[in-house]
Amino acid sequence: MSVFTGIAIYLTLWWTVLFSVLPLGVVSHAEAGIDKGDGGDPGAPVDPKLKKKFVTTTIITTVLWVILFLVLHFKLIQLPQVPASWR
Repeated sequence: MSVFTGIAIYLTLWWTVLFSVLPLGVVSHAEAGIDKGDGGDPGAPVDPKLKKKFVTTTIITTVLWVILFLVLHFKLIQLPQVPASWR
């Protein structure tokens, strides 16, 4: 795996994990019983805790990426080679 491929896979994994982590622990204004007033969405989160979710996402993604790297590096799973006509 080249450096560029590793970075691309990491970023793709990071975004995928972020969208999986975002809804965890969210309490909406409607669930908390807080009136949002005019123009406010009652489904908006009271405290989204984005910094904690970004850190959690980074840790989970790093673990997944390291596992993927080790599997590919030690050839536990062989990925098919790109056909010569594509090069």
